Amino acid sequence: MSEHAKAVLISGGLDSAILVAHLARRSPRSEITPIFIQSGLQWENIELEYMKTYLEKVQHLFSNIKKLVVLSQPVTDLYQQHWSTTGKDVPDASTPDEAVYLPGRNLLLTAKALVWCHLHKVNELALGILGSNPFPDATIDFFETYSRAVQLALGDKKLHIITPFSNMHKPEVMQLGKDLPLEWSFSCIHPQGQLHCGRCNKCAERKQAFIDAGMNDPTKYER
Repeated sequence: MSEHAKAVLISGGLDSAILVAHLARRSPRSEITPIFIQSGLQWENIELEYMKTYLEKVQHLFSNIKKLVVLSQPVTDLYQQHWSTTGKDVPDASTPDEAVYLPGRNLLLTAKALVWCHLHKVNELALGILGSNPFPDATIDFFETYSRAVQLALGDKKLHIITPFSNMHKPEVMQLGKDLPLEWSFSCIHPQGQLHCGRCNKCAERKQAFIDAGMNDPTKYER
C-alpha cells in the first residue's frame, strides 16, 4: 500500500457507493480500497453483484480505486430468525428508520475492516455515515471512542475512522454522485430476483433520495 492509502467500508447503498468515488476524486494521489463484508444477510449476494459492476465502472473514471476486498463476518448465529436473515416480515415503506436497525452492525463490521487496515498499513477507514443517521453505533462519539479502543488493541496510533459525510444530509451527498453510475448501487432489503422490490423500507428511502435531490431515479424496481 502507498503512504496515502485509504479504505472504504462499502455496502451496495448510495452513500458508500458515492463515498468511494468522492474520496478517489478528492485525493487522486491516494489509493482507495473498497471493503465489502459478507454477514449472511439475505440480500447480500445480489448487493455484492451490483457493487462489483459499480466498481468496474467507476474504476474507469478513477484509476486510484483498487480491487474490491471481500471479507466474511457471519452474524446468522447472532440474529437467528431475524428478518434480515430469513426474509420474512421485512420492514416495508410505512416503517420508521428504526425498523431496519441491525444490532451491533457497525461494531462488528468496523472491527473486521480496521484489523484488515492495520495488517495492510492503511491508516484511514472511511464510512458513509450521514448526519441524519439515528442509530447508536453511527455517532461521531462512538467512532472516536471505538478508534481509540482499536488503536490500543492493535498498538497502532495512526489507525482511525473517518466519516466525510457526517455533517451532510442525503440530498447533498446525492449531488456529489450525480455523474456516477448509481443504477449499479443497491439499497433493497427484500430483493426480487435481480431487482429492487420497490416496497421495503430501504427502497422507499432510495426513491425519496432521488426525489429530494431532484435527480432521475435509474433504479429498476419490481413494483
